Amino acid sequence: MPGIPDVLLCDDAGHFHFIELKATSGNAVDLRPHQVAWLTNHSAASVWVLVRKLATKTYPQKFYLYHGNLAMDLKMEGLKVPSLYYAEEDFDCDAVLGLISPR
Repeated sequence: MPGIPDVLLCDDAGHFHFIELKATSGNAVDLRPHQVAWLTNHSAASVWVLVRKLATKTYPQKFYLYHGNLAMDLKMEGLKVPSLYYAEEDFDCDAVLGLISPR
């Protein structure tokens, strides 16, 4: 169905989390209108956008995590929007999962 995020996780407590995955070579995040609508309509839930900024010759790859309630800002302002999680080079899956599903 259009707009539903790429990843659906179920944590140990049985709670569901939706994650939209995006990659960019610049600062723009290409969220489609139906993705922004879905993330915004479900922003009271555990919905997220995980962005990977691709490496260049002079800069390492970077990772950013945003809550779905920032979907419209992310579409309009891109990576200028402050993220909940940021990392260069290495992606820390445990740290991200801890933010998405705090215990």
